[in-house]
Amino acid sequence: MERQCGGFRDLHVYQKSYSLAMDIFRIAKSFPLEERRSLTDQLVRASRSVPANIAEGWCKRAYEKMFVSKLLDASGEAAEMEVWLDVAGDCGYLTSDQHGQLATRGREISAMLYSMACQPGKFCKPLTLNRK
Repeated sequence: MERQCGGFRDLHVYQKSYSLAMDIFRIAKSFPLEERRSLTDQLVRASRSVPANIAEGWCKRAYEKMFVSKLLDASGEAAEMEVWLDVAGDCGYLTSDQHGQLATRGREISAMLYSMACQPGKFCKPLTLNRK
């Protein structure tokens, strides 16, 4: 029996990463104006790259290596996001509780991405072309 897959928006890891990106966006709006073009921009950009890479990988899942590569790219962006969260916390722009919750969610997403990357066969199906 073949497993039916929906779109990337149906992936739990996508939903979690998109939600985290939106929460980071909302919180980062309260950072000082002088951080707008630096820390805020880098943090928001990295957080948005996670679900974007998941979506791109999902669309390339017929090619297992490309799928895994995009998942690892997403995980790399999550790690970058965690660094910017550390900086924001150390600069006093995040409370300890905010930092802890956001970083924990980022690590959970990374773990999900690595799990998917280690088991691509659960998500990838060989591409079949109709050749005449």
